[in-house]
Amino acid sequence: MIRRLTIFGVGLIGGSLALALRQAGTCQEVVGCSRSEGHLRQAVELGVIDRYSLDPAEAVAGADMVVLAVPLGAMGGVCESIRDHLDPEAAITDVGSAKGSVVDAVREGFGEMPHGFVPGHPIAGTERSGVAAAFPTLFQGRRVILTPLETTDIGALAKVRTMWEETGAVVESMSVAHHDEVLAATSHLPHLLAFGLVDSLARMGERDEIFRYAAGGFRDFTRIASSDPVMWRDICLSNREAILSVIARYQDDLNMITRAISQGDGDRLLEIFQRAKAARDRFCE
Repeated sequence: MIRRLTIFGVGLIGGSLALALRQAGTCQEVVGCSRSEGHLRQAVELGVIDRYSLDPAEAVAGADMVVLAVPLGAMGGVCESIRDHLDPEAAITDVGSAKGSVVDAVREGFGEMPHGFVPGHPIAGTERSGVAAAFPTLFQGRRVILTPLETTDIGALAKVRTMWEETGAVVESMSVAHHDEVLAATSHLPHLLAFGLVDSLARMGERDEIFRYAAGGFRDFTRIASSDPVMWRDICLSNREAILSVIARYQDDLNMITRAISQGDGDRLLEIFQRAKAARDRFCE
């Protein structure tokens, strides 16, 4: 049981976590904190949080679980604002998509790495954002990756793991570096491709006609381009090395497809498409 959960950034992820824990009956009180009082008032009206504070120090008072669900660029500032006010026994975790930058921001914000800090990342979400988009079943059957550090307290790790399991998530662990490499390929690159394609088409001369005749495949492929641009800007900058590496590999593969089309090499194209179809069919199964 979590006595008091404090969430910084009550949006889709933070709000869905609060709703899931309420539904599971494993959290007594949820406190929200952000820079927008209107946003927090809406969270109270929707029943996502019990109360809120605009003062980070006040928000973490008495909390035994703190979740950082703010943009990556804001992590360090939040940590600095609560470092002298956090209960020494409290567990603290985050939901950031680039763990290396989060670890650096937390260390810098606190002046040292808190023993209660457990880096985490729920592999869940939608293209919608904000607390109104939150729903309690977002994490059911989805993976949550924890990347504990050498300094991470075992008790805090167990507490954070249990919290996510209570939402219906499947919890796994891996190193910070491995997480960032995997997510660069499976999440960050697809978002970049979707954003890039939509922007490219939007800057073409007859863009109204292009989008008018866009079919379901275009909508499916570009759905994630409706995601929060600020969040994805921060992710790209925070995980730049891993992202640049996977972009370079993808550019090589795209050049291979370009050459096959240019040379009229249907066999090569068929080989690539069949391999891709088989891989995706296995994934969907």
